[in-house]
Amino acid sequence: MVSDNGSGARPYGGVEAADRQASRRARLLEAGLDLLGADLPQITEVTVRGICRQAGLTARYFYESFADKDEFVRAVYDSVISDLAAQTESMMNAAPPGQQTRAGMTGIVRIIAGDARIGRLLFGAHLSNAVVVRKRVESSVLLAIMSGQHAGAMLRLPDNDRIMAAGHFMVGGVAQTISAWLAGEVRFTPERLIDQLTALLDRLGDRALYRD
Repeated sequence: MVSDNGSGARPYGGVEAADRQASRRARLLEAGLDLLGADLPQITEVTVRGICRQAGLTARYFYESFADKDEFVRAVYDSVISDLAAQTESMMNAAPPGQQTRAGMTGIVRIIAGDARIGRLLFGAHLSNAVVVRKRVESSVLLAIMSGQHAGAMLRLPDNDRIMAAGHFMVGGVAQTISAWLAGEVRFTPERLIDQLTALLDRLGDRALYRD
């Protein structure tokens, strides 16, 4: 019997074993986004059985890609946020000077508006899965550092604590506002949300805020 995940496995239906495994992994990650991004009042745990049922695969194929549920949830989160970051960065890089903040906010809001599962996974207040909570904290710190570095480069100022504080303020403020928007506490259209976030962040472009 030829293993489907061993080296040297023959093609099946014209598809190489590595490609079949990658396809199954993608199906599992999509199922994870379905479950973790579901519109439910409280989501704390996912199960291997539930993940496999959602993906239409057996547990054998879950364990060929993931050691356990925690590793799986981390992979779902990392996949989603890396895609969001890549698309947003691409839009910002393509924007003319002075329009990069709007381009970034446009990318984030439109992606979330186009797929509510992404918004609920990254920003939803109802999601209390412990792994997701930890990942949100980790990604917020990283994004704050990156935002501070970007602001310092744009303003041509050396790194300092004021710039770092602004980075944390930007990331935390945007995340909380989007969370409130998803919950219906802020009743904006996507375009108005983009306008409001852009206007607030543009106020942080004052060089005087970062001088000691």
